[in-house]
Amino acid sequence: MSENRKIAEELIEAVGGRENIDSVAHCATRLRIMVNDKEKINKAKAEEIDKVKGAFYNSGQFQVIFGTGTVNRIYEEMSALGVSESSKGEQKEKAKKQGNAFQRGIRTFGDVFVPIIPVLVATGLFMGLRGLLTQEYILGLMGLTPDDISENFLLFTEVLTDTAFAFLPALVAWSAFRVFGGSPIIGIVLGLMLVNPALPNAWAVAEGDAEALNFFGFIPVSGYQGSVLPAFIAGFLGAKLEKQIRKRVPEALDLILTPFLTLLIMITAALFLIGPVFHAVEAAVMAATTALLSLPFGISGLIIGGLHQIIVITGVHHIFNFLEIQLLNEFGENPFNAIITCAIAAQGGAALAVGLKTKVKKLKALALPSSFSAFLGITEPAIFGVNLRYVKPFVMGLIGGAAGAFFASLVGLAGTGMAITVIPGTLLYLNEQFLLYILANVISIGVGFTLTYLFGYTDKMKEEIDGGA
Repeated sequence: MSENRKIAEELIEAVGGRENIDSVAHCATRLRIMVNDKEKINKAKAEEIDKVKGAFYNSGQFQVIFGTGTVNRIYEEMSALGVSESSKGEQKEKAKKQGNAFQRGIRTFGDVFVPIIPVLVATGLFMGLRGLLTQEYILGLMGLTPDDISENFLLFTEVLTDTAFAFLPALVAWSAFRVFGGSPIIGIVLGLMLVNPALPNAWAVAEGDAEALNFFGFIPVSGYQGSVLPAFIAGFLGAKLEKQIRKRVPEALDLILTPFLTLLIMITAALFLIGPVFHAVEAAVMAATTALLSLPFGISGLIIGGLHQIIVITGVHHIFNFLEIQLLNEFGENPFNAIITCAIAAQGGAALAVGLKTKVKKLKALALPSSFSAFLGITEPAIFGVNLRYVKPFVMGLIGGAAGAFFASLVGLAGTGMAITVIPGTLLYLNEQFLLYILANVISIGVGFTLTYLFGYTDKMKEEIDGGA
């Protein structure tokens, strides 16, 4: 019997047997098991299984952390053992009634924005690469000056860096229609209507180079380039409207009437009601975010860097995607990325300290790879498998995150993109900030590591918590 087959069998037993498993799916690092009876789960037994880096129950699922690569193999073995498979989307449908209304709302918000993130990551990397290639020092190494850069090359880089944000409402509306059960192609067209060149460009209006159209004497109308919330609300309502129209029109006319009425009603509502109202809401949220990030003396870093990973374990951190997108759209940089990078790196430092200090082979084999995962931007194995389990390492990691983020705020660190942090995140700082970014991470890791090594963990603490296991 292979090792992974044995692990799969032990895990099935730990969650109450095949009869207690409704379905199983997986993401990049976790096996997500939908169970029939939560009370039959033996969490302690599951965490003792080889290769398991932590386990917890959340959103109606028992989530077992294996890490990238390993999770795919365990999933295959469980499927081979006859456990019912399902997609993450199907599991989300089953789990969407779990938790309170706020948690469900945040999960749905995340479902809309997570698929958009890869193209925004690519855009951030393009921005970082353009910043690197246009630095005077880098150009000097190639025997060039800024005056030698051709207009055509700059235009090409603008296509790479500006497209995603120029058509952001189309991406958001597409994803919202997909999540809420509408036709994604209608969502794309609705989003494109919000940025139609026939409308005054939102950025030109903001800079005073163009004027918004005035309807009925009091409704200002312009494009919604880079806007998120109006497109999200329009996508949500549009998907619901499409389903209602489809139920009511004759099947023979569905192909003609459903998209026609959906787009007609929704673009009218979006331009004259949803857009103006929710653009104002969006502006207020952005003003509050900017005010927090602008607090003097590094206070914003202390607050956000110290609290971010607590928010992560509650599962509502996807709300930050919206804020980061808005920061990048409005300012072309993302100071939030630098702060949360420090919070993530510090948890990796704390897990590394546990791994180096412990003499327990199983914990060492868990903590060291978990710390490396955190340095790649994935903290779940470190948090749930090590730091939070023994509490003090997690707290020391919070302190380390606050210390590094304090420095990042003091020096004004800001990335060119979002969604990648720590080691991969260096690609967002390929400019004059590079050394400062490295230093912020070193501070975070160093403080988290040192505090944990000196005060945050002993094997005696493990014996008290795990009962000598």
